[in-house]
Amino acid sequence: MTESAHEPTLVAPEAAPLLTILRDGIPRTRSQLAELTGLARSTIAVRIDSLTATGLVAPAGDDVSSGGRPPARIAFNPSSRVVIAVDLGATHGVVAVADLAGNILHSESRRVLISDGPEAVLDWVLTTAAALFAESGRPDADLIGIGIGVPGPVEHSTGTPVNPPIMPGWDRFDIPAYVHRTFDVPVLVDNDVNLLALGEHATSWPDQSDLLFVKVATGIGAGIINGGRLQRGAQGSAGDLGHVRVPFGAETPSHGAQDADLEALASGPAIARALTAEGIPAATSDDVVALARTGNPVVLRAIRQAGRDLGEVVATCVNLLNPSVVVVGGSLSRVGEQLLAGVREVVYQRSTPLATQYLTITHSRAGETGGVLGAAIMVIQHALDPDADRHSRAPSRSLGR
Repeated sequence: MTESAHEPTLVAPEAAPLLTILRDGIPRTRSQLAELTGLARSTIAVRIDSLTATGLVAPAGDDVSSGGRPPARIAFNPSSRVVIAVDLGATHGVVAVADLAGNILHSESRRVLISDGPEAVLDWVLTTAAALFAESGRPDADLIGIGIGVPGPVEHSTGTPVNPPIMPGWDRFDIPAYVHRTFDVPVLVDNDVNLLALGEHATSWPDQSDLLFVKVATGIGAGIINGGRLQRGAQGSAGDLGHVRVPFGAETPSHGAQDADLEALASGPAIARALTAEGIPAATSDDVVALARTGNPVVLRAIRQAGRDLGEVVATCVNLLNPSVVVVGGSLSRVGEQLLAGVREVVYQRSTPLATQYLTITHSRAGETGGVLGAAIMVIQHALDPDADRHSRAPSRSLGR
């Protein structure tokens, strides 16, 4: 992560708790806010005035009167600012403009190869973002930041990919500096799976504080929501499941190469290789999805086995993290129930009864918008809820601002 050298403070620290309350979309009176916070009404008035001056809150009509003049209500104004959100995968790119509630206002997607390198991919991102922002008709001052998700490990404190296995040419590339050539706003970069977790949590499971999002596509990774906050770990590499060795058991005998990790057994390309060896040509996750829809029993068995392999690793995660929900997403989640059935089969066997007593294992509901929504949420949290952002990212070194 990095920020513009001229980033303004949008929300005064003392006013942030009030804004957090109002961001649930429910209009409230000053008296109601005083009751919720325990603050004096005079203090509430000063802080509401500061939020009103920024446009982040606005009058929302009068409450019911109990005698005398009806009290005025205040509500969050999500249309006051916008963010640009970018989701980059191995073979796709999505760019969107969203408001402060995460509503997608404008978007464009296309096939993009991350292997084409940072300049080629980011040039498309910047051109598309500029066009979409112009289409929104908003002044430059309304743009408060840009969030970008990439399919590889990211040092979140600097916004740079670190040894990303499927991103040739991106290692230590300064993404924020490149974006700052076009947009002088804060630029936040994260692993795409973390952003998928944020998007899924916000859209489908807002009442669950512990969620594990597992992306199965060209690679395999996990995003961890714990205590309602995204957990990135000390250096931002939390959730890197792809290179974990599968702990084979009696129900899942050892198979594949001796040193095979999860990604080598259960990713889209891995299943494609297994099918090709069985005489069913396939090369990519999309090929596997297409073959699964034919109902070929050989294909379905291979997918079910990949689900079991994935379940062996996820079971350990369930024991360690005790999530309420495990969400399986990514391009390979489109193969149908066989993958998920394999995961459930092993997780419910391997994990402790207490950890699985109320555990839900399900498909992603956010769909193709999950990544850009997560990127938008990352920027919104950074701008409007600095305390949440501070707790959900790795400690950052000085950025020479």
